[in-house]
Amino acid sequence: MRYRTLTKNKEFSRIYARGKSYVHPNLVLYVAKNRLGYTRIGLTATKKVGHAVQRNRLRRQLREIYRLHETSFARGYDLVVVARSRAIGADYAALEHAYLSLAARLGLLTQNTP
Repeated sequence: MRYRTLTKNKEFSRIYARGKSYVHPNLVLYVAKNRLGYTRIGLTATKKVGHAVQRNRLRRQLREIYRLHETSFARGYDLVVVARSRAIGADYAALEHAYLSLAARLGLLTQNTP
């Protein structure tokens, strides 16, 4: 099943306020249960991260990481991935490692992933 996206500011604010978070030098991952039976994700990259081309590329990479590992994630959660300024200099493998390690620390992974 394809994930859905978070679009409303109210949804992001709820996750920031009530969710759990873990920090990595490249990313911050917030998570909260949603009682919907499917996962919703939201990606943010502020202007501090870089100009529009860099931010959009970073968001595309983060979406792809989730898409490739979607079957490993537990369902019924809202995820917000915040890109930090150090993520611009990181390669895809480093972003993937950061994303999956944060998800594992939050207990979101249901299977072992490489």
